[in-house]
Amino acid sequence: MKYADYPENWHDIDTALYIRSVKLFRAVKNLLSVKFELFADNQVLQGDIFLFNHFSRFETFIPQFLFFEQTGAYSCSIASGEFFKEDNVLSNYLKHVGVFPHDHPRLFAILASQILRGRKVIIFPEGGMVKDRRVIDKKGEYSIYSRMTGLRRKHHTGPAVLGQGVEALKSAIRHAFKTKDKERLLHWQSLLEFDSLDQLMAAALKPTLIVPANITFYPIRNSENLLFKSVELFSDTMSLRQTEELLIEGNILLKDTDMDIRMGEPVNPCCVWDWRTHWVMDKTAPDIRDPDDAFNLTSAPRTWKERLLGYLFVKNASCSRNQYMKAIYANVTVNLSHLASTLIMSNIGAGLKHIEKCRFYTVLYIAIKNLQKKPDIHLHRSLLNPDDYSDLIHCVNDRFEHFICIAKEAQLIAEQDECYHFLPKLCEDHDFDQIRLENPIAVYNNEAAPLSTVRDTLSAADKAYAKISPEQLAAWHFDDELIALAYEQQTYSTLQNGAIKQHESAIADPSPFLMKPARTNGIGILLIHGLLASPAELRDYGRKLAHQGFTVLGIRLKGHGTSPNALRDLSYEQWFDSVLKGFTILKAHCGKIVLIGFSTGGALALKLAAENRPEIAGVVAVSVPVKFLNPSFMLVSLLHNTNSLVRWLSSFEGVKPFIDNTPEHPDINYCNTPIRALFELRRLIQHLDELLPGIVTPTLLLYANRDPIVAPESAEAVFAKLGAARKYLHSIDADRHGILMENIGETWSVIDDFLSSLQQTEDTSRPITQAIPEEETAS
Repeated sequence: MKYADYPENWHDIDTALYIRSVKLFRAVKNLLSVKFELFADNQVLQGDIFLFNHFSRFETFIPQFLFFEQTGAYSCSIASGEFFKEDNVLSNYLKHVGVFPHDHPRLFAILASQILRGRKVIIFPEGGMVKDRRVIDKKGEYSIYSRMTGLRRKHHTGPAVLGQGVEALKSAIRHAFKTKDKERLLHWQSLLEFDSLDQLMAAALKPTLIVPANITFYPIRNSENLLFKSVELFSDTMSLRQTEELLIEGNILLKDTDMDIRMGEPVNPCCVWDWRTHWVMDKTAPDIRDPDDAFNLTSAPRTWKERLLGYLFVKNASCSRNQYMKAIYANVTVNLSHLASTLIMSNIGAGLKHIEKCRFYTVLYIAIKNLQKKPDIHLHRSLLNPDDYSDLIHCVNDRFEHFICIAKEAQLIAEQDECYHFLPKLCEDHDFDQIRLENPIAVYNNEAAPLSTVRDTLSAADKAYAKISPEQLAAWHFDDELIALAYEQQTYSTLQNGAIKQHESAIADPSPFLMKPARTNGIGILLIHGLLASPAELRDYGRKLAHQGFTVLGIRLKGHGTSPNALRDLSYEQWFDSVLKGFTILKAHCGKIVLIGFSTGGALALKLAAENRPEIAGVVAVSVPVKFLNPSFMLVSLLHNTNSLVRWLSSFEGVKPFIDNTPEHPDINYCNTPIRALFELRRLIQHLDELLPGIVTPTLLLYANRDPIVAPESAEAVFAKLGAARKYLHSIDADRHGILMENIGETWSVIDDFLSSLQQTEDTSRPITQAIPEEETAS
């Protein structure tokens, strides 16, 4: 199409059609498997020109609809002139929803008018950079592969030119206000279709801002999908480009994929204007009478002033371009595949042909922990949630194994002898339209390449691998527990949890705690709190133990101390995982560990003791809940199964997801008990019943003889089945359940005597199976 075929002006946005399109987008969005996440504050959303990296075709329709949802502003965008060659349904639709052909001769002038009227402009300036193996060169400069020439070139400065042109128009309008040129002001008001001069002045005073943004997809899949198979049925042949786009982008749409849209700090298109530019701009402003004048400064200057200003604009545009291209990639949402790919390519660059599996996993974990402290790096939420990355240290991780599986299928790496071997295909050149299919590792590496912090952190982690001490790993693991608490609190702080949270009264700090004594006796104490509570119920007792020379860790059971809804989503196996994590942390500080658990925590302590680990010197289980005084507890399984069925059949939350709880310590415990949690407790008790005969660790059982919750015979039932040669049973005269927290009947002193007995060396092998009178302690 020639320029002459385009009308001099372009179609204005049909607001009714635009709004219908937004509604359609909302409906389609709910059907897709893409999870959209927008990271932008209100100030950034007030920008004018938004620049995005480009990964897929469908993403070009998304930002404008998200902007409308967030701000109510209409957006313009640019599409290839090919879409407008024919007058058809698609071209007519695009014309009326703010899409402009890239080769319109007045493109910038039209877009500038739209910006002055309060519309936003969306541009994808980097084309297919993610498919290119060299986003950034060794000098730190950005360039892009040109399909037309087959060569590399600098990015166009269009967005910067547009921004400066808009500022030139605003300068002309401000000059008319300054000189009180009413005729000129009315001319601008009519030209830009403002209702009043006040609106015109407001538009002229508003700073023009370019907002660099990044869209990151994770994970990238290259397997066949329903969309590809459907098209294949009706097409005998497809080009490489069509095949690649259907496979990659179809998987993004149809399979669980995160789409993170992150906006950076706005760039002022005039940020590099010096006094000369401002002086020439002031001299030229009176001669700018319409939008075209501002964009003819470089192509058709009429005076020496315009020629000089045009020269300065070109120079300044290059500087602005360099700023926003850097900012676009600085806002990549870094995920585990980025880190793994960067580590692989760095090793290849260093001449290595393989990496040990254990080293790979551990280096990634070390890098993640260090990157969490880097404010200039945006991490994917899976790298901020320990549930998603902490198991890397144990050489297992679902997300990493998915990445490895794709790399193996693409014949990029091979696994042998506990090593990942790098295959030659990793370094081969691939067709521009096949790189996402053939070498996703190169794509991930390319996307993260401009982030020097990522490369440097991975390099430092690789060097530190052999020197990392158990204490350092333990510190990171404890930090993970604190992060997990914060992440859980944030996850369950949404409005949908508001109804439950307003009935909760717990205000005590639920954080796990690690207390190191001034002089250690070499023994660690792992404190495990009860159901519905948090480490807060054992913190005072922990301080007392630390004063005695014990290293004390109070672990938080997952789902506790945040929201009953969090607890409702968990199994007892996940509670036990928390106990294991605490044990691992404490093991780095002490050679011998005593487990002390209250109520459900006591059952979990016994479960861990059943593993007969050599580090476990003893176990104290207080008020283990095997049998309950409330007979309705027997109906828990039936109620849980009914809830599960209702949730499966509909979106309804279940017949009775919670029951009221009147806690002894309302500042610590939940007031709403999830039926699921009680069901999981029953499962734990049933499982524990099978484990008790295999426990050989010295064990102390304590219970309140008038416990209002747990039947006294619970402790006797556990005691009878315990297989330990040294086992003790002690009754506390109390009508409270929380005897450990409240130290009723000198519970702490009873435990002190047991701990002292563990430290004694004489006669430790003699079986002691009788119950201990209340006034006595075991020796």
